[in-house]
Amino acid sequence: MRPVICMITASAGGTTDDAALVARVAAAARAGVHLIQIRQPARDARPLVRLVERAVAAVRGTQTRVLVNDRLDVAMAAGAHGVHLRGDSMPAARVRTMAPAGFVVGRSVHSPDEARSVTSDGSVDYVLVGTIFPTASKPGAAVAGLGMLAAACHATSVPVLAVGGMQLERLTSVADAGAAGVAAIGLFAAPSIDALETTVERVVLAFDTLRTLP
Repeated sequence: MRPVICMITASAGGTTDDAALVARVAAAARAGVHLIQIRQPARDARPLVRLVERAVAAVRGTQTRVLVNDRLDVAMAAGAHGVHLRGDSMPAARVRTMAPAGFVVGRSVHSPDEARSVTSDGSVDYVLVGTIFPTASKPGAAVAGLGMLAAACHATSVPVLAVGGMQLERLTSVADAGAAGVAAIGLFAAPSIDALETTVERVVLAFDTLRTLP
């Protein structure tokens, strides 16, 4: 089964080249990325809505879904396909009372108990579990490791995506821990967007590679 692949957009002090970001979103969709999380925490609502609208238009006609990090208001105003909630965000069940049918809701968790708790009512479609490995996007963050990832995967029946330090050479161990896929910034941040297709192929291969039984 193909892994769920989530590209998280990088934020550089609240500024970004929107045209380049939208071009990367379009290329990621063509390459087969399933989820694209627009993460621009320093953006004001109005310009963020415009950016998300452009991202949604860029993936039209593909299976890719555009999510907005934490901002349900922006996601709904821009016609995004869903929202990704931080660990301290509103409950997913509350989101369900406001969002349209088919709206994708994900959530970040940091322990197996949290994974079990936030998915118990059926309102969350997937969880991001991390930080699994050291990562430049969160310097100094506590590292959870593969053991915690495996425990989180056993704690819930919804797809668990590993996040934090996702590098190609680490993905086989991530798959072995039971993750349904990965979410990352740096993994998809090569200067050339032409590299996205090869990156996605290598992610899929890492999850599909047959292991030799002992």
